[in-house]
Amino acid sequence: MKKSILTLCVLAAVTISCNSKKENQDEIVKKETTEMAKPLSKADSIINTAIKAHGGELYAKADYSFTFRDKKYRFKNDGNNYEYSSEVQKGDSLIKDVMINSDFTRYINSQKQNLTAEDGGKYGESLNSVIYFATLPYKLQDPSVHKKYVEETTIKGKKYDVIEVTFGQDGGGKDFDDQYQYWINKETHLMDYFAYNYQVNEGGVRFRAAFNTRVVDGVTFQDYINYEAPVKTPLKDLPALYEQGKLKEASKILTENVVAN
Repeated sequence: MKKSILTLCVLAAVTISCNSKKENQDEIVKKETTEMAKPLSKADSIINTAIKAHGGELYAKADYSFTFRDKKYRFKNDGNNYEYSSEVQKGDSLIKDVMINSDFTRYINSQKQNLTAEDGGKYGESLNSVIYFATLPYKLQDPSVHKKYVEETTIKGKKYDVIEVTFGQDGGGKDFDDQYQYWINKETHLMDYFAYNYQVNEGGVRFRAAFNTRVVDGVTFQDYINYEAPVKTPLKDLPALYEQGKLKEASKILTENVVAN
């Protein structure tokens, strides 16, 4: 009799546990289904179309080298994994920086360097920044990116959708509080202009206009004329100032010798 009661208790416990697990699984499936069913926001839809126009799925397995300011860079993507690197010869020293999924290492003449956390963060941020700008708008799909549709506008007779981008602190990098705006050509879906304000070193405002747009093995690369505006100039005012010739050219951003590996 005691054995039967014990057996019944065990069966009841298993049944409750199974039902509980099933309810949890049902909740997970329901949540995932609900999230999948959510329609894309207008901003997300426009950015996704822009990414497709610039290379789309090719970015997932992209492997390219290029030169920027006399330093050779390379990025290799493998789905969610990536490897970024740069190398430059300084006198007798070959300096190579490598970032694999946010893990940064510096080598000098093939010897691994022991860096402070501050230096590692600084060098890693510099490497990541160059690759980030060279592959825009690809990285605008990252979870830390918060996108907002602003308006439709016209620059030099062409129509653009304006997207505002900010970053979450988690995954947004050291400069997560910077603000960006992107002007996406409504006809070609290419990113012809973008602007940003930054807070470090007393802050600043920049507006970039693309030129020398070319396609290398299916992926679009662009160079930019980099303009500066007075600190605290609203980003939305920059296209009009640009058309009026009131922005000062600060530099040219040249991604040179692009090669698909």
